[in-house]
Amino acid sequence: MSEKALWYLENIDVRNLFCPKKMDANMQNDHLVTIPKEEHVYKTTQSSDYIFFIVEGRIKIANISEDGKEITKAILGKGEVFGELSMLGEQKRRDFAIALEDTKICKLSANEMKSLIKDHSSLSLFFMKIMGSKMLEMERRLESLVFKDSRSRIVEFLSELVQKRGQRIGYEWVVRNFITHQEIANLTATSRQTVTTVLNELRNSNLLTFNRKRLLIRDLDKLKEEIK
Repeated sequence: MSEKALWYLENIDVRNLFCPKKMDANMQNDHLVTIPKEEHVYKTTQSSDYIFFIVEGRIKIANISEDGKEITKAILGKGEVFGELSMLGEQKRRDFAIALEDTKICKLSANEMKSLIKDHSSLSLFFMKIMGSKMLEMERRLESLVFKDSRSRIVEFLSELVQKRGQRIGYEWVVRNFITHQEIANLTATSRQTVTTVLNELRNSNLLTFNRKRLLIRDLDKLKEEIK
């Protein structure tokens, strides 16, 4: 989803509603905060009373399984919203949110957001679209786990990542701030070694190149053909 499509809905500037441009100094400090790399925005079982909007940076949403393994639910970037379950009556967080880099966010309490919705009815549709898209994404991931092998899950993830966050340059697509192999493994229920192997195979086939800062897809259609 493009930044414009996410931030603007029926002429409502969602970004400005989360982070008002005209606020006094005290409100600015209350609503706009910077989370240093590897620090939590919130932890599991913490009170669920705020909604967050990412201005800059990246946030990982995850939890820990009963056997102590980390399960990554999502990696979110600029323009995305998280913590929205507080609007649906969630009392305690069921996951944790941590900054993958120095990240600037705006936060609003659930009560503040409910007041905004009263003044801007289109915000209700905005949140319905957010929640609906996240449910669909989780369903796709579940189906992928059940019906696809590890290689196909990784290729499918790369394809979706490009379509969601990529920038088209001629016939190629580039994703900046490419995530780590371990993060891909966590999101696809595979191992880091498997991710590295698949990425190297795709690079040797001249379908993509990558480094720590970016992913370049040379032919997106041919990459999709690798999904079995």
